[in-house]
Amino acid sequence: MEHTSFGDQRNATFSFAEEDHTLANALRFSLNQDPQVIFCGYSIPHPTKAQVNVRVQTTDKEARVILKDACQGLMQMCQHIRGTFDKVVNDFRTKNPSGNHPSQDMDSD
Repeated sequence: MEHTSFGDQRNATFSFAEEDHTLANALRFSLNQDPQVIFCGYSIPHPTKAQVNVRVQTTDKEARVILKDACQGLMQMCQHIRGTFDKVVNDFRTKNPSGNHPSQDMDSD
């Protein structure tokens, strides 16, 4: 990740190499939920280049601190989703020990 800021640390552009809309849109959404964020958007300089630029403008805190908090929030959200998914799969397997599930029964027609 590259960080570009010209004097005012509340306004910065972050470049992420080897990333695309998946991360950028999630970050944009997360950042825009923060009341300290005045503006957040992203761009992809060229469709054949795996790079994303994320622009952040904040009220008081440094943009890099706000970005770090947003990234940590996304990681926690992903961990929660993964944990919930794993629990549901384990519950299903416990209730259906034979390994058969409804889609397998439909395939046998």
